[in-house]
Amino acid sequence: MIGIVDYGMGNLLSVFNAVEMCGEDVIICESPDSLKDVERIILPGVGAFGDMMSNLKKSGLIPTLEQAVFNEKKPFLGICLGMQALARSSEEHDKCNGLGWLDADIIKLAPSDASLRIPHVGWNSLTFKKNSPLFKGLPLNPDFYFVHSFFMRCDHEKDVDAYCEYGGKVTAAVRKDNIFATQFHPEKSQEYGLKVLENFLEWTP
Repeated sequence: MIGIVDYGMGNLLSVFNAVEMCGEDVIICESPDSLKDVERIILPGVGAFGDMMSNLKKSGLIPTLEQAVFNEKKPFLGICLGMQALARSSEEHDKCNGLGWLDADIIKLAPSDASLRIPHVGWNSLTFKKNSPLFKGLPLNPDFYFVHSFFMRCDHEKDVDAYCEYGGKVTAAVRKDNIFATQFHPEKSQEYGLKVLENFLEWTP
């Protein structure tokens, strides 16, 4: 059973449908109790970082999420804003603290090419680590769908699983222990996105 975290923000239905297309049973998790019986956890998200963190705190889900991820070692996938939540902080609007699961911070995109617009919206090709189990079976430089104005700057290069170019190198995916997260939207990235989801669902960290 796969649990998709519902904290009042996020594209839950499209993620739900994509996971179902991969042949897995899925539930929406709105309470701490609903997370206890799932085998894997997905945290989607769209919107503002501060609103997301406020909603997560109000939901009471954070302690149960941390128990599941760090003590029970359940595989975890963060998508878009759900990836950014894993950082220590974000400079979006007033500086706001994140979950702090990764040694990283969220900063605003600042492409060197002035013709590149913010937000970064649309398809972009990835460069991923050849040994990454999450990109297994994909061709080199596959295209994925992005919608974001901020990105994750990691302290440790080893945590970066993939990046794209957008007027400079932009972190597109991170992986550490049983945590995997993508800045792009696998649920909106057609065949390659479904393959990444399938890889996550089969992944044994």
